[in-house]
Formats: sequence, structure tokens, C-alpha cells
Amino acid sequence: MRALVQRVSRAAVEVGGQTTGSIGAGLLVLLGIAPTDGEAQAAWLARKLAHLRIFRDDAGLMNRSVTEIGGRALVVSQFTLYGDCRRGHRPSFIGAAAPAQAEPLYERFCILLEQEGVPVARGVFGAMMDVSLLNDGPVTILVDTP
Repeated sequence: MRALVQRVSRAAVEVGGQTTGSIGAGLLVLLGIAPTDGEAQAAWLARKLAHLRIFRDDAGLMNRSVTEIGGRALVVSQFTLYGDCRRGHRPSFIGAAAPAQAEPLYERFCILLEQEGVPVARGVFGAMMDVSLLNDGPVTILVDTP
């Protein structure tokens, strides 16, 4: 699994002009799933993101997690995180899991993140989405599962 994580002041996702998920302070998680990913990777990533210390403490240092600040997460599926642009000019997406495998794992990741104490808002798997955000910092971290 691969997550592009942004520390945000706010974020929202719309599908067809309707807001399907929105948060205030917290994490915008763009989530990519590979064919080799499973429950273990989802659990590892949920734990990692719930406790990732990228929020400022009273001294202005990145020492707090999303759980410590009482923040939320907006999780959006994004197979394009596995786009390979090394050859040619058109990305190849063969590194991304097929929707039949990826969708249940996306849902499972959201549940696991909630079980770690992070309220989760969601995009709509497989839909064309408009994602808006106010990146705080900016802070953007790429997290790959081992």
C-alpha cells in the first residue's frame, strides 16, 4: 500500500457536485493499493498514520499525531499512485490492484484507521472525484508499507 498523506486545515471530496466527505484539521490520505497488498499492509498503514507525528506541538515542532490533536482523516482511493512513468509519456498502471481486490481493502483500511481512534470521511471508490484541500505547512509525506 502507498499513501500520500497531507496535513490539512480542511479537505473535502465531491462526486457529481455532491460532497461525499469533508474534514477540518487532520489528514488527507490518498491511498493506492498494489496487487500484493492484504490485511497486514492495511493494518500496518492504519497504525502508522494514526500515530504519525506530523502536527505541531506548543513549541511548533512536529511532535503530535492526528489522534493527539483530535483530528480526522479523509481517505480517497487513488490507483494513480502506482503510475509508472519510467518509459514513454503515458503512465502504466499495472502496479495497481484491480478494483475487485482494491475496493474491499480500501474499505478495510478505513475501518482499521477508525479502530485506531481516527474518525474517517471517505471518497467514493472508483468515481471521478473533485478533491479540495488547504495543506497546512505544507506537509506532505509519502508512506509505503514494508
